[in-house]
Amino acid sequence: MAWQWVRDKNVLTLFLSGDLRKFDGEAELDGLMTDLAKFRKISVNGKKLENWDCATAALLYKLVREAKQNKIAIEYDEIPDGLEQLLELAGAVEYKPEPVKQNIKTDFLEKMGLWGISIGEKLAGVGRFLKDVGASIGRLATGEAVMRKVDFEFALEDCGYKALGIVSLVSFMVGLILAFVGALQLKMFGAQIYIASLVAIGMTRIMGAIMAGIIIAGRTGAAYAATIGTMKVNEEVDALQTMGVSAVDFLVLPRMLSLIITMPFLTMWADIMGIIGGASVAVLMLDISAQQYWHYSVQAFQLTNFWVGIFHGFIYGIIISCAGCYYGINCGRDADSVGVAATKAVVAAIVIMIVATGILTSLLEVMGI
Repeated sequence: MAWQWVRDKNVLTLFLSGDLRKFDGEAELDGLMTDLAKFRKISVNGKKLENWDCATAALLYKLVREAKQNKIAIEYDEIPDGLEQLLELAGAVEYKPEPVKQNIKTDFLEKMGLWGISIGEKLAGVGRFLKDVGASIGRLATGEAVMRKVDFEFALEDCGYKALGIVSLVSFMVGLILAFVGALQLKMFGAQIYIASLVAIGMTRIMGAIMAGIIIAGRTGAAYAATIGTMKVNEEVDALQTMGVSAVDFLVLPRMLSLIITMPFLTMWADIMGIIGGASVAVLMLDISAQQYWHYSVQAFQLTNFWVGIFHGFIYGIIISCAGCYYGINCGRDADSVGVAATKAVVAAIVIMIVATGILTSLLEVMGI
């Protein structure tokens, strides 16, 4: 059992014989490679070949690849059909490894330019997503959107009453903290009674909406990104597109509508729980009666502040749902990407909410609201 090489002028013939399953011709083949360019034709004869394995095919493929690179003709003479097909299949697509990127140092201006290009591409992606969402809402208005009622109801349930527990706890504690902080200063002037006014105004105008928004961003926004991202990894989103179903209609629209609807109600509930948290401090620790606290809370309550808080909650619902669904739709194809998408969705939603709060507060101040 061996490889036998026969040189005849410009033709190199390889005779395969016996059982080559345990034969190692690597060294012999490497020695021949240096003189391979002298030949114009290589013939592989397998008349006496009895058995072969993958190692045999690998060595032959190495010979065939070298022959193709040197533009040497190659032919097969009575080699097993399986071996010939394997060689043809292996040589059908030539693997070319990607060139190794050199660690090239870039100057400050080039780094800034690359950073700007990256930001521009991300903003363009966000713009395309918002455009698709707008088109989806338009299709919903005309009754053409592919959105299941059961998906909307499930999303409404998930971000509705199921979120009341965590919103209640956090908002209660925020109201309690506001009362404590206010008491530290108001006690110096004997004006503890105005803690009720402080908590009522603070919770209804902005703090209730902010706390509900942050809670829902961490709870529901991350869930949106993780759910849609997992569907992207499992190629379920690709399946929808293959069937001609808009992923924005089917996945994004029900989640966005449900959160936009429920956020104002969650904001209202957060206001109530914050006021109750402040009352617990005032009544139990500062010797203010429940009747007095209720009286000053009602006196400080204004519909303007209430509607400003509800409007903030409505805006936060749009921001959270868009951030969660955007990062879910644009998730990568591996498991780690799902976690990254969920993290980015929460961070982006909270940052955008804070920025939006600053902008809205300035506009409302200019408008005298």
